[in-house]
Amino acid sequence: MADIKYYDVILKPVITEKSMSVMGEKRYTFLVHPDANKAQIKEAVEKMFEGTKVRKVNTLNLDGKKRRRGMNVGRTAKTKKAMVFLTEDSKDIEIFEGL
Repeated sequence: MADIKYYDVILKPVITEKSMSVMGEKRYTFLVHPDANKAQIKEAVEKMFEGTKVRKVNTLNLDGKKRRRGMNVGRTAKTKKAMVFLTEDSKDIEIFEGL
C-alpha cells in the first residue's frame, strides 16, 4: 500500500448529469486515487473542504477499457470513483456552486 497524503487522494470531481442532480441531497462524486480506501477519502474531503462532515463513502473500481491501434492492443488506465454522502448539518462543497 502506497503512502498517500490527503491532498493526493481526490483527483477531480465527476461532472455528469446524474451526479449533478443528486447534489441537492448532499451527495458528491469524485475520481480518487486507485489505492485510496474509504477512511482516506473521508479524511481528504473533511480536510480539503472546511465545514464538511462525511456521513459515508461508497467506492467503485473501474477497470481500464481495451483499446486498439492497428494490431497493437492495450488498456486505458484503471480508475476509482467515490460517492461521498455529507451529513445534514454539513456545509456544501463550494467547487460545485456555480455549476
